[in-house]
Amino acid sequence: MTPKATSTAKPQQATAAPNALESLLKAYNETTSSRLKTVDAFLVFLMLSGIVQFLYCILVTNFPFNAFLAGFSSCVGQFVLTASLRSQVNPANRAEFKDVSPERAFADFAMGSIVLHFFVFNFLG
Repeated sequence: MTPKATSTAKPQQATAAPNALESLLKAYNETTSSRLKTVDAFLVFLMLSGIVQFLYCILVTNFPFNAFLAGFSSCVGQFVLTASLRSQVNPANRAEFKDVSPERAFADFAMGSIVLHFFVFNFLG
């Protein structure tokens, strides 16, 4: 019988996750422009707002259900429009959107937001 080899090495998984998160945040802070950070903050706000509305509907009440649908779909629609704006104004994606200027991307975002909120307002009834 051969004796089992015992390893004294500690698992690296416990320290790998915080190091990976720290390096991700460091790279994000160093390479992302303040304009994109503002858009990202708005995306986080929209996501949290939609989550709060959904939890309220589940835990408390959904009495005016069309109001919940209007508010939640407004958050989801605005998130999609903002994510599209972020991808178009990101300098790393310049090759894919070479025909779209940042001003044009923002105008499309603003017009889409107006149309979205027109439908949301009409859906409230």
